Amino acid sequence: MTETRGKRQENNKRALISVSDKQGVVEFGSALAELGYQLISTGGTARVLEEAGVEVERVEKVTGFPEILGGRVKTLHPGIHAGILARDIPEDRAQLAKLGIEPINLVVVNLYPFQKTVSRSGIPVSEALEQIDIGGPAMLRAAAKNFPRVAVVVNPNRYNQIIQELREQGEINLSTRLNLAQEAFWHTAQYDAAVSSYLSGVSAQEDAALPPAEMKFPARMLLPLVKISDLRYGENPHQDAAFYREESVGPYGVAGARQFHGKELSFNNILDLNAALSIAAEFEVPAAVVIKHSTPSGVSMADRLVDAYRRAYEANSLAAYGGIVGLNRTVDKQTAEAMAETFLEAIIAPAYSEEALTILRSKKNLRVLCTGEFADLRAEVDAKRVSGGFLLQDPDSLGDLSGWRQNAKVVTEKSPSEDEWDDLIFSWIVAKHVFSNGIVIAKERQTIGIGCGQVSRVAAAKIALEKAQEKAKGAVLASDGFLPFPDTIEYAAKSGITALIQPGGSIRDKEVIAAANAAGIAMVFTGRRHFKH
Repeated sequence: MTETRGKRQENNKRALISVSDKQGVVEFGSALAELGYQLISTGGTARVLEEAGVEVERVEKVTGFPEILGGRVKTLHPGIHAGILARDIPEDRAQLAKLGIEPINLVVVNLYPFQKTVSRSGIPVSEALEQIDIGGPAMLRAAAKNFPRVAVVVNPNRYNQIIQELREQGEINLSTRLNLAQEAFWHTAQYDAAVSSYLSGVSAQEDAALPPAEMKFPARMLLPLVKISDLRYGENPHQDAAFYREESVGPYGVAGARQFHGKELSFNNILDLNAALSIAAEFEVPAAVVIKHSTPSGVSMADRLVDAYRRAYEANSLAAYGGIVGLNRTVDKQTAEAMAETFLEAIIAPAYSEEALTILRSKKNLRVLCTGEFADLRAEVDAKRVSGGFLLQDPDSLGDLSGWRQNAKVVTEKSPSEDEWDDLIFSWIVAKHVFSNGIVIAKERQTIGIGCGQVSRVAAAKIALEKAQEKAKGAVLASDGFLPFPDTIEYAAKSGITALIQPGGSIRDKEVIAAANAAGIAMVFTGRRHFKH
Protein backbone atom coordinates (compact mmCIF):
# COMPACT_ATOMS: atom_id res chain seq x y z
CA MET A 1 0.00 0.00 0.00
CA THR A 2 1.40 3.41 -0.96
CA GLU A 3 1.94 6.20 1.57
CA THR A 4 -0.73 8.32 -0.16
CA ARG A 5 -3.28 5.51 0.00
CA GLY A 6 -2.54 5.01 3.68
CA LYS A 7 -3.16 8.68 4.40
CA ARG A 8 -6.51 8.50 2.61
CA GLN A 9 -7.67 5.58 4.70
CA GLU A 10 -6.43 7.29 7.85
CA ASN A 11 -8.43 10.50 7.43
CA ASN A 12 -11.24 8.74 5.51
CA LYS A 13 -12.34 12.03 3.87
CA ARG A 14 -13.17 11.74 0.20
CA ALA A 15 -15.38 14.05 -1.82
CA LEU A 16 -16.63 13.43 -5.35
CA ILE A 17 -17.31 16.68 -7.22
CA SER A 18 -19.00 16.71 -10.65
CA VAL A 19 -21.07 19.80 -11.35
CA SER A 20 -22.71 21.45 -14.34
CA ASP A 21 -23.19 24.71 -12.41
CA LYS A 22 -19.61 25.60 -11.48
CA GLN A 23 -20.54 28.63 -9.38
CA GLY A 24 -18.24 28.65 -6.33
CA VAL A 25 -16.80 25.19 -7.02
CA VAL A 26 -13.15 26.32 -6.97
CA GLU A 27 -13.50 28.01 -3.58
CA PHE A 28 -15.45 25.06 -2.22
CA GLY A 29 -12.95 22.50 -3.53
CA SER A 30 -10.03 24.49 -2.13
CA ALA A 31 -11.65 24.68 1.29
CA LEU A 32 -12.36 20.95 1.29
CA ALA A 33 -8.74 20.21 0.36
CA GLU A 34 -7.55 22.42 3.23
CA LEU A 35 -9.78 20.42 5.56
CA GLY A 36 -8.09 17.20 4.50
CA TYR A 37 -10.49 15.93 1.85
CA GLN A 38 -9.14 14.01 -1.10
CA LEU A 39 -11.08 15.21 -4.15
CA ILE A 40 -12.35 13.01 -6.98
CA SER A 41 -13.71 14.67 -10.09
CA THR A 42 -14.79 14.25 -13.70
CA GLY A 43 -14.07 15.97 -17.01
CA GLY A 44 -14.91 19.67 -17.01
CA THR A 45 -15.11 20.02 -13.23
CA ALA A 46 -11.67 18.39 -12.82
CA ARG A 47 -10.18 20.79 -15.37
CA VAL A 48 -11.61 23.84 -13.60
CA LEU A 49 -10.24 22.68 -10.25
CA GLU A 50 -6.83 21.74 -11.66
CA GLU A 51 -6.47 25.05 -13.48
CA ALA A 52 -7.10 26.78 -10.15
CA GLY A 53 -4.34 24.73 -8.51
CA VAL A 54 -6.65 22.36 -6.59
CA GLU A 55 -5.37 18.77 -6.57
CA VAL A 56 -7.92 16.22 -7.77
CA GLU A 57 -7.96 12.56 -8.70
CA ARG A 58 -9.69 11.78 -11.96
CA VAL A 59 -12.62 9.36 -11.81
CA GLU A 60 -11.02 7.04 -14.37
CA LYS A 61 -8.08 6.51 -12.00
CA VAL A 62 -10.50 5.49 -9.24
CA THR A 63 -12.48 3.14 -11.47
CA GLY A 64 -9.58 1.86 -13.55
CA PHE A 65 -11.82 2.43 -16.56
CA PRO A 66 -11.78 5.34 -19.03
CA GLU A 67 -14.69 7.63 -19.82
CA ILE A 68 -16.41 6.14 -22.86
CA LEU A 69 -19.18 6.82 -25.36
CA GLY A 70 -18.38 10.51 -25.57
CA GLY A 71 -18.68 10.91 -21.80
CA ARG A 72 -22.01 9.10 -21.49
CA VAL A 73 -20.35 6.56 -19.16
CA LYS A 74 -18.02 8.00 -16.53
CA THR A 75 -19.17 7.32 -12.99
CA LEU A 76 -21.41 4.28 -13.55
CA HIS A 77 -18.97 1.89 -11.90
CA PRO A 78 -18.81 -0.10 -8.61
CA GLY A 79 -15.65 1.79 -7.68
CA ILE A 80 -17.83 4.90 -7.37
CA HIS A 81 -21.22 3.58 -6.36
CA ALA A 82 -19.97 1.08 -3.79
CA GLY A 83 -17.92 3.86 -2.25
CA ILE A 84 -21.06 5.99 -1.96
CA LEU A 85 -23.56 3.29 -0.96
CA ALA A 86 -21.48 1.41 1.62
CA ARG A 87 -22.95 1.63 5.10
CA ASP A 88 -20.88 2.18 8.20
CA ILE A 89 -21.17 -1.47 9.28
CA PRO A 90 -18.47 -4.18 9.57
CA GLU A 91 -19.84 -6.25 6.67
CA ASP A 92 -19.76 -3.34 4.20
CA ARG A 93 -16.37 -2.11 5.39
CA ALA A 94 -14.96 -5.63 4.96
CA GLN A 95 -16.33 -5.92 1.41
CA LEU A 96 -14.85 -2.56 0.43
CA ALA A 97 -11.47 -3.56 1.83
CA LYS A 98 -11.54 -6.90 0.01
CA LEU A 99 -12.34 -5.19 -3.30
CA GLY A 100 -9.92 -2.32 -2.78
CA ILE A 101 -12.71 0.28 -2.85
CA GLU A 102 -12.52 3.32 -0.60
CA PRO A 103 -15.62 4.99 0.88
CA ILE A 104 -16.81 8.39 -0.36
CA ASN A 105 -18.14 10.75 2.30
CA LEU A 106 -19.31 13.74 0.28
CA VAL A 107 -20.98 13.87 -3.13
CA VAL A 108 -21.26 17.27 -4.82
CA VAL A 109 -23.26 17.00 -8.03
CA ASN A 110 -25.72 19.08 -10.03
CA LEU A 111 -27.15 18.01 -13.33
CA TYR A 112 -26.83 18.87 -17.00
CA PRO A 113 -28.83 22.02 -17.92
CA PHE A 114 -31.69 20.14 -19.56
CA GLN A 115 -34.40 22.69 -18.82
CA LYS A 116 -32.28 25.55 -20.15
CA THR A 117 -31.52 23.62 -23.33
CA VAL A 118 -35.11 22.71 -24.21
CA SER A 119 -36.38 26.20 -23.38
CA ARG A 120 -34.72 27.40 -26.60
CA SER A 121 -36.94 27.13 -29.65
CA GLY A 122 -36.15 24.70 -32.45
CA ILE A 123 -33.80 22.45 -30.46
CA PRO A 124 -33.35 19.07 -32.23
CA VAL A 125 -34.33 16.07 -30.15
CA SER A 126 -30.81 14.66 -30.53
CA GLU A 127 -29.37 17.73 -28.81
CA ALA A 128 -31.93 17.58 -26.03
CA LEU A 129 -31.22 13.90 -25.39
CA GLU A 130 -27.53 14.63 -24.79
CA GLN A 131 -28.56 16.92 -21.95
CA ILE A 132 -30.37 14.12 -20.08
CA ASP A 133 -28.03 13.30 -17.21
CA ILE A 134 -27.70 9.62 -16.26
CA GLY A 135 -24.67 9.26 -13.99
CA GLY A 136 -25.46 12.42 -12.03
CA PRO A 137 -28.93 11.37 -10.82
CA ALA A 138 -27.59 7.89 -10.02
CA MET A 139 -24.90 9.34 -7.75
CA LEU A 140 -27.31 11.79 -6.15
CA ARG A 141 -29.85 9.11 -5.38
CA ALA A 142 -27.18 6.79 -4.01
CA ALA A 143 -25.72 9.49 -1.75
CA ALA A 144 -29.14 10.70 -0.60
CA LYS A 145 -30.21 7.13 0.19
CA ASN A 146 -27.08 6.73 2.32
CA PHE A 147 -27.39 10.06 4.15
CA PRO A 148 -26.68 8.44 7.56
CA ARG A 149 -23.04 8.29 6.37
CA VAL A 150 -22.79 10.45 3.23
CA ALA A 151 -23.53 14.14 2.64
CA VAL A 152 -24.89 15.13 -0.77
CA VAL A 153 -24.85 18.69 -2.11
CA VAL A 154 -26.77 19.84 -5.21
CA ASN A 155 -27.05 23.55 -4.48
CA PRO A 156 -23.97 25.86 -4.69
CA ASN A 157 -25.64 28.13 -2.14
CA ARG A 158 -25.00 25.38 0.42
CA TYR A 159 -21.20 25.43 0.06
CA ASN A 160 -20.53 28.02 2.78
CA GLN A 161 -22.78 26.19 5.26
CA ILE A 162 -20.97 22.89 4.61
CA ILE A 163 -17.49 24.41 5.09
CA GLN A 164 -18.62 26.21 8.24
CA GLU A 165 -19.94 22.98 9.81
CA LEU A 166 -16.77 21.10 8.89
CA ARG A 167 -14.56 23.79 10.41
CA GLU A 168 -16.61 24.17 13.58
CA GLN A 169 -17.63 20.55 14.18
CA GLY A 170 -15.24 18.46 12.12
CA GLU A 171 -18.18 16.84 10.33
CA ILE A 172 -21.49 17.55 8.62
CA ASN A 173 -24.12 16.77 11.23
CA LEU A 174 -26.91 14.25 10.72
CA SER A 175 -29.77 16.77 10.55
CA THR A 176 -27.93 18.66 7.81
CA ARG A 177 -27.24 15.44 5.90
CA LEU A 178 -30.95 14.56 6.05
CA ASN A 179 -31.91 18.02 4.82
CA LEU A 180 -29.37 17.77 2.01
CA ALA A 181 -30.75 14.34 1.04
CA GLN A 182 -34.27 15.76 0.86
CA GLU A 183 -33.01 18.55 -1.38
CA ALA A 184 -31.16 16.04 -3.60
CA PHE A 185 -34.20 13.83 -4.14
CA TRP A 186 -36.20 16.94 -4.98
CA HIS A 187 -33.50 18.00 -7.44
CA THR A 188 -33.67 14.67 -9.28
CA ALA A 189 -37.48 14.56 -9.11
CA GLN A 190 -38.00 17.95 -10.74
CA TYR A 191 -35.28 17.11 -13.29
CA ASP A 192 -37.10 13.89 -14.22
CA ALA A 193 -40.36 15.85 -14.36
CA ALA A 194 -38.84 18.23 -16.92
CA VAL A 195 -37.53 15.34 -19.02
CA SER A 196 -40.87 13.52 -18.83
CA SER A 197 -42.77 16.64 -19.87
CA TYR A 198 -40.43 17.19 -22.81
CA LEU A 199 -40.56 13.61 -24.07
CA SER A 200 -44.36 13.58 -23.82
CA GLY A 201 -44.40 16.05 -26.69
CA VAL A 202 -41.61 14.63 -28.84
CA SER A 203 -42.39 13.52 -32.37
CA ALA A 204 -41.18 10.09 -33.51
CA GLN A 205 -39.71 11.76 -36.59
CA GLU A 206 -35.96 11.33 -36.51
CA ASP A 207 -34.08 14.34 -35.10
CA ALA A 208 -37.16 16.53 -35.31
CA ALA A 209 -37.27 19.82 -33.47
CA LEU A 210 -39.94 19.69 -30.81
CA PRO A 211 -43.02 21.69 -31.90
CA PRO A 212 -43.93 23.96 -28.93
CA ALA A 213 -47.67 23.30 -29.48
CA GLU A 214 -47.17 19.62 -28.78
CA MET A 215 -45.67 20.42 -25.37
CA LYS A 216 -48.68 22.42 -24.24
CA PHE A 217 -50.82 19.64 -22.80
CA PRO A 218 -48.74 16.45 -22.55
CA ALA A 219 -50.29 13.08 -21.71
CA ARG A 220 -48.68 13.24 -18.27
CA MET A 221 -47.69 16.29 -16.32
CA LEU A 222 -45.73 16.82 -13.10
CA LEU A 223 -45.69 20.19 -11.38
CA PRO A 224 -42.58 20.68 -9.20
CA LEU A 225 -43.26 23.27 -6.51
CA VAL A 226 -40.98 24.87 -3.91
CA LYS A 227 -42.36 26.32 -0.70
CA ILE A 228 -41.80 30.05 -0.34
CA SER A 229 -43.29 30.25 3.14
CA ASP A 230 -45.91 29.01 5.53
CA LEU A 231 -48.76 31.48 5.92
CA ARG A 232 -50.53 32.50 9.11
CA TYR A 233 -53.71 30.96 7.73
CA GLY A 234 -55.65 30.50 4.51
CA GLU A 235 -58.74 32.32 3.30
CA ASN A 236 -60.10 32.01 6.86
CA PRO A 237 -58.31 31.70 10.22
CA HIS A 238 -59.23 28.05 10.70
CA GLN A 239 -57.49 27.02 7.46
CA ASP A 240 -53.76 26.20 7.37
CA ALA A 241 -51.93 27.44 4.26
CA ALA A 242 -48.57 27.82 2.53
CA PHE A 243 -47.21 29.66 -0.52
CA TYR A 244 -45.31 27.81 -3.28
CA ARG A 245 -43.61 28.79 -6.52
CA GLU A 246 -42.86 26.75 -9.62
CA GLU A 247 -39.38 25.21 -9.57
CA SER A 248 -39.12 24.77 -13.34
CA VAL A 249 -39.08 28.52 -14.09
CA GLY A 250 -37.16 31.42 -12.66
CA PRO A 251 -38.94 33.45 -9.96
CA TYR A 252 -41.27 36.06 -11.46
CA GLY A 253 -44.66 37.64 -10.86
CA VAL A 254 -46.06 37.57 -7.34
CA ALA A 255 -44.10 34.42 -6.49
CA GLY A 256 -40.86 36.18 -7.40
CA ALA A 257 -41.69 39.57 -5.88
CA ARG A 258 -39.45 41.10 -3.22
CA GLN A 259 -41.13 42.58 -0.15
CA PHE A 260 -39.56 45.86 0.92
CA HIS A 261 -41.79 46.69 3.87
CA GLY A 262 -44.78 45.73 5.97
CA LYS A 263 -46.36 42.75 7.68
CA GLU A 264 -46.06 39.26 6.29
CA LEU A 265 -48.39 38.48 3.42
CA SER A 266 -51.64 36.64 4.02
CA PHE A 267 -53.26 34.09 1.70
CA ASN A 268 -55.83 36.64 0.58
CA ASN A 269 -53.16 39.34 0.12
CA ILE A 270 -51.34 37.09 -2.34
CA LEU A 271 -54.50 36.39 -4.34
CA ASP A 272 -55.34 40.09 -4.50
CA LEU A 273 -51.77 41.06 -5.40
CA ASN A 274 -51.87 38.59 -8.26
CA ALA A 275 -55.15 40.05 -9.51
CA ALA A 276 -53.72 43.59 -9.31
CA LEU A 277 -50.52 42.61 -11.10
CA SER A 278 -52.36 40.71 -13.84
CA ILE A 279 -54.46 43.74 -14.76
CA ALA A 280 -51.70 46.35 -14.44
CA ALA A 281 -49.44 44.27 -16.69
CA GLU A 282 -51.99 44.46 -19.53
CA PHE A 283 -51.38 48.15 -20.25
CA GLU A 284 -48.55 49.83 -22.15
CA VAL A 285 -49.21 53.32 -20.73
CA PRO A 286 -49.15 54.24 -17.01
CA ALA A 287 -51.96 52.36 -15.28
CA ALA A 288 -53.20 51.67 -11.77
CA VAL A 289 -55.54 49.06 -10.33
CA VAL A 290 -57.26 48.83 -6.96
CA ILE A 291 -58.37 45.34 -5.94
CA LYS A 292 -60.77 44.14 -3.25
CA HIS A 293 -61.48 40.42 -2.87
CA SER A 294 -59.80 39.55 -6.20
CA THR A 295 -62.06 42.02 -8.02
CA PRO A 296 -61.08 45.44 -9.39
CA SER A 297 -62.88 48.28 -7.67
CA GLY A 298 -61.16 50.78 -9.93
CA VAL A 299 -58.82 50.79 -12.94
CA SER A 300 -57.42 53.79 -14.78
CA MET A 301 -54.87 54.82 -17.38
CA ALA A 302 -53.27 58.28 -17.52
CA ASP A 303 -50.21 60.10 -18.81
CA ARG A 304 -48.78 60.24 -15.26
CA LEU A 305 -48.77 57.37 -12.76
CA VAL A 306 -50.03 59.55 -9.92
CA ASP A 307 -53.08 60.53 -12.00
CA ALA A 308 -53.73 56.91 -12.93
CA TYR A 309 -53.67 55.95 -9.24
CA ARG A 310 -55.93 58.81 -8.10
CA ARG A 311 -58.49 58.00 -10.79
CA ALA A 312 -58.41 54.27 -9.97
CA TYR A 313 -58.93 55.13 -6.30
CA GLU A 314 -61.71 57.65 -7.00
CA ALA A 315 -63.54 55.14 -9.23
CA ASN A 316 -64.85 53.59 -6.01
CA SER A 317 -63.22 55.30 -3.03
CA LEU A 318 -65.42 53.47 -0.54
CA ALA A 319 -64.30 50.06 -1.78
CA ALA A 320 -60.68 51.23 -2.20
CA TYR A 321 -60.24 51.62 1.56
CA GLY A 322 -58.06 48.70 2.66
CA GLY A 323 -57.46 47.69 -0.95
CA ILE A 324 -54.51 46.26 -2.86
CA VAL A 325 -52.90 48.51 -5.50
CA GLY A 326 -51.12 47.35 -8.65
CA LEU A 327 -49.05 49.73 -10.79
CA ASN A 328 -47.13 49.19 -14.02
CA ARG A 329 -44.49 51.89 -13.66
CA THR A 330 -41.76 52.80 -11.16
CA VAL A 331 -43.49 54.42 -8.19
CA ASP A 332 -42.35 58.03 -7.83
CA LYS A 333 -42.62 60.44 -4.91
CA GLN A 334 -45.94 61.96 -6.04
CA THR A 335 -47.64 58.58 -6.44
CA ALA A 336 -46.31 57.37 -3.09
CA GLU A 337 -47.64 60.52 -1.38
CA ALA A 338 -51.06 59.95 -2.95
CA MET A 339 -51.17 56.32 -1.81
CA ALA A 340 -50.04 57.27 1.70
CA GLU A 341 -53.16 59.43 2.13
CA THR A 342 -55.38 56.41 2.81
CA PHE A 343 -55.25 52.95 4.34
CA LEU A 344 -54.07 50.32 1.88
CA GLU A 345 -53.16 46.70 2.56
CA ALA A 346 -50.45 46.27 -0.07
CA ILE A 347 -48.84 47.73 -3.19
CA ILE A 348 -47.12 45.89 -6.02
CA ALA A 349 -45.10 47.59 -8.76
CA PRO A 350 -42.03 46.95 -10.91
CA ALA A 351 -39.84 49.40 -8.93
CA TYR A 352 -39.80 52.33 -6.49
CA SER A 353 -37.73 55.49 -6.21
CA GLU A 354 -35.86 55.95 -2.92
CA GLU A 355 -38.12 58.90 -2.06
CA ALA A 356 -41.20 56.76 -2.69
CA LEU A 357 -39.92 53.95 -0.47
CA THR A 358 -39.19 56.39 2.36
CA ILE A 359 -42.77 57.67 2.20
CA LEU A 360 -44.37 54.23 2.00
CA ARG A 361 -42.23 52.83 4.81
CA SER A 362 -43.73 55.45 7.10
CA LYS A 363 -46.98 53.42 6.90
CA LYS A 364 -46.24 50.81 9.56
CA ASN A 365 -48.16 47.81 8.24
CA LEU A 366 -48.31 48.60 4.52
CA ARG A 367 -46.90 45.71 2.49
CA VAL A 368 -44.70 47.03 -0.34
CA LEU A 369 -43.67 44.58 -3.06
CA CYS A 370 -41.40 44.93 -6.08
CA THR A 371 -41.55 42.59 -9.07
CA GLY A 372 -38.72 43.97 -11.17
CA GLU A 373 -39.38 44.20 -14.89
CA PHE A 374 -42.77 42.66 -15.69
CA ALA A 375 -42.78 39.22 -17.22
CA ASP A 376 -45.41 38.53 -19.87
CA LEU A 377 -48.04 37.13 -17.52
CA ARG A 378 -50.41 36.81 -20.46
CA ALA A 379 -48.45 33.79 -21.71
CA GLU A 380 -49.04 31.62 -18.63
CA VAL A 381 -51.06 28.43 -18.93
CA ASP A 382 -54.07 28.73 -16.65
CA ALA A 383 -54.69 25.95 -14.11
CA LYS A 384 -57.72 25.42 -11.91
CA ARG A 385 -58.09 22.79 -9.20
CA VAL A 386 -61.16 20.54 -9.18
CA SER A 387 -61.84 17.56 -6.95
CA GLY A 388 -59.53 14.78 -8.06
CA GLY A 389 -57.81 16.72 -10.80
CA PHE A 390 -56.91 19.92 -12.62
CA LEU A 391 -58.21 21.89 -15.57
CA LEU A 392 -55.55 23.40 -17.81
CA GLN A 393 -56.15 25.90 -20.57
CA ASP A 394 -54.49 28.46 -22.78
CA PRO A 395 -54.33 31.94 -21.26
CA ASP A 396 -57.26 34.20 -22.12
CA SER A 397 -55.37 36.38 -24.55
CA LEU A 398 -56.77 39.55 -26.04
CA GLY A 399 -54.65 38.94 -29.11
CA ASP A 400 -52.68 41.58 -30.95
CA LEU A 401 -54.15 44.88 -29.77
CA SER A 402 -52.41 46.76 -32.59
CA GLY A 403 -54.69 45.02 -35.09
CA TRP A 404 -57.57 44.41 -32.74
CA ARG A 405 -59.67 47.39 -33.78
CA GLN A 406 -59.50 46.37 -37.43
CA ASN A 407 -60.88 42.94 -36.56
CA ALA A 408 -63.69 44.23 -34.36
CA LYS A 409 -67.02 44.70 -36.15
CA VAL A 410 -69.30 47.71 -35.78
CA VAL A 411 -72.81 46.24 -36.06
CA THR A 412 -74.94 49.36 -35.51
CA GLU A 413 -75.85 52.32 -37.69
CA LYS A 414 -73.78 54.56 -35.44
CA SER A 415 -70.02 54.03 -35.18
CA PRO A 416 -68.00 54.84 -32.06
CA SER A 417 -66.10 58.12 -31.92
CA GLU A 418 -62.32 58.02 -31.47
CA ASP A 419 -62.67 58.73 -27.74
CA GLU A 420 -65.29 56.01 -27.46
CA TRP A 421 -62.98 53.56 -29.24
CA ASP A 422 -60.27 54.26 -26.66
CA ASP A 423 -62.70 53.64 -23.82
CA LEU A 424 -64.17 50.54 -25.48
CA ILE A 425 -60.74 48.93 -25.79
CA PHE A 426 -59.86 49.94 -22.22
CA SER A 427 -63.10 48.56 -20.78
CA TRP A 428 -62.76 45.36 -22.82
CA ILE A 429 -59.31 44.73 -21.31
CA VAL A 430 -60.69 45.23 -17.80
CA ALA A 431 -63.71 43.02 -18.51
CA LYS A 432 -61.35 40.11 -19.10
CA HIS A 433 -60.36 40.27 -15.41
CA VAL A 434 -63.78 40.45 -13.71
CA PHE A 435 -65.78 37.40 -12.74
CA SER A 436 -68.67 36.39 -14.99
CA ASN A 437 -71.24 37.58 -15.59
CA GLY A 438 -69.23 40.79 -15.89
CA ILE A 439 -70.05 44.34 -16.96
CA VAL A 440 -67.54 47.21 -17.00
CA ILE A 441 -68.50 50.85 -17.52
CA ALA A 442 -65.72 53.29 -18.39
CA LYS A 443 -65.22 56.89 -19.33
CA GLU A 444 -62.02 58.73 -20.25
CA ARG A 445 -59.93 55.59 -19.55
CA GLN A 446 -61.31 55.18 -16.04
CA THR A 447 -63.74 52.56 -14.74
CA ILE A 448 -66.78 54.14 -13.17
CA GLY A 449 -68.89 51.04 -12.53
CA ILE A 450 -68.16 47.30 -12.37
CA GLY A 451 -70.76 44.58 -11.89
CA CYS A 452 -69.51 41.00 -11.70
CA GLY A 453 -70.13 37.50 -10.42
CA GLN A 454 -73.86 37.63 -11.12
CA VAL A 455 -76.05 34.80 -12.34
CA SER A 456 -77.66 37.01 -14.99
CA ARG A 457 -76.03 39.56 -17.26
CA VAL A 458 -78.70 42.18 -16.76
CA ALA A 459 -78.18 41.95 -12.97
CA ALA A 460 -74.47 42.66 -13.47
CA ALA A 461 -75.39 45.60 -15.72
CA LYS A 462 -77.77 47.03 -13.12
CA ILE A 463 -75.06 46.87 -10.45
CA ALA A 464 -72.46 48.53 -12.69
CA LEU A 465 -74.89 51.28 -13.76
CA GLU A 466 -75.96 51.89 -10.19
CA LYS A 467 -72.31 52.39 -9.19
CA ALA A 468 -71.72 54.72 -12.13
CA GLN A 469 -74.85 56.80 -11.40
CA GLU A 470 -74.80 60.13 -13.26
CA LYS A 471 -71.24 59.49 -14.53
CA ALA A 472 -72.69 56.87 -16.89
CA LYS A 473 -73.88 59.63 -19.21
CA GLY A 474 -71.53 59.57 -22.20
CA ALA A 475 -69.70 56.45 -20.94
CA VAL A 476 -69.18 53.08 -22.63
CA LEU A 477 -70.13 49.60 -21.49
CA ALA A 478 -68.25 46.30 -21.96
CA SER A 479 -69.80 42.87 -21.45
CA ASP A 480 -67.55 39.82 -21.06
CA GLY A 481 -70.17 37.61 -22.78
CA PHE A 482 -72.85 38.19 -25.39
CA LEU A 483 -76.06 39.99 -24.47
CA PRO A 484 -78.83 37.35 -24.64
CA PHE A 485 -81.66 39.90 -24.54
CA PRO A 486 -82.15 43.61 -25.32
CA ASP A 487 -82.75 44.39 -21.61
CA THR A 488 -79.14 45.39 -20.89
CA ILE A 489 -79.23 47.78 -23.88
CA GLU A 490 -82.42 49.32 -22.54
CA TYR A 491 -80.98 49.92 -19.06
CA ALA A 492 -77.76 51.28 -20.58
CA ALA A 493 -79.68 53.72 -22.77
CA LYS A 494 -81.66 55.05 -19.80
CA SER A 495 -78.36 55.77 -18.00
CA GLY A 496 -76.82 57.61 -20.95
CA ILE A 497 -74.38 54.96 -22.25
CA THR A 498 -73.31 55.93 -25.78
CA ALA A 499 -71.25 52.92 -26.94
CA LEU A 500 -71.09 49.25 -26.09
CA ILE A 501 -68.70 46.36 -26.73
CA GLN A 502 -69.55 42.66 -26.49
CA PRO A 503 -68.61 39.35 -28.15
CA GLY A 504 -71.85 38.89 -30.10
CA GLY A 505 -73.06 35.43 -31.05
CA SER A 506 -76.47 35.32 -29.36
CA ILE A 507 -79.45 33.88 -31.24
CA ARG A 508 -81.08 37.26 -30.49
CA ASP A 509 -78.26 39.40 -31.87
CA LYS A 510 -80.66 41.01 -34.35
CA GLU A 511 -82.98 42.08 -31.52
CA VAL A 512 -80.06 43.43 -29.50
CA ILE A 513 -78.70 45.35 -32.51
CA ALA A 514 -82.16 46.76 -33.20
CA ALA A 515 -82.43 47.93 -29.58
CA ALA A 516 -79.02 49.64 -29.83
CA ASN A 517 -80.03 51.36 -33.07
CA ALA A 518 -83.30 52.50 -31.52
CA ALA A 519 -81.38 53.97 -28.56
CA GLY A 520 -78.69 55.59 -30.76
CA ILE A 521 -75.94 53.50 -29.13
CA ALA A 522 -72.89 52.42 -31.11
CA MET A 523 -72.14 48.72 -30.65
CA VAL A 524 -69.05 46.65 -31.48
CA PHE A 525 -68.84 42.85 -31.73
CA THR A 526 -65.43 41.33 -30.92
CA GLY A 527 -66.21 37.69 -31.78
CA ARG A 528 -64.40 36.64 -28.60
CA ARG A 529 -65.78 36.31 -25.08
CA HIS A 530 -63.89 36.63 -21.79
CA PHE A 531 -65.59 34.46 -19.18
CA LYS A 532 -63.73 34.20 -15.87
CA HIS A 533 -65.00 31.60 -13.41
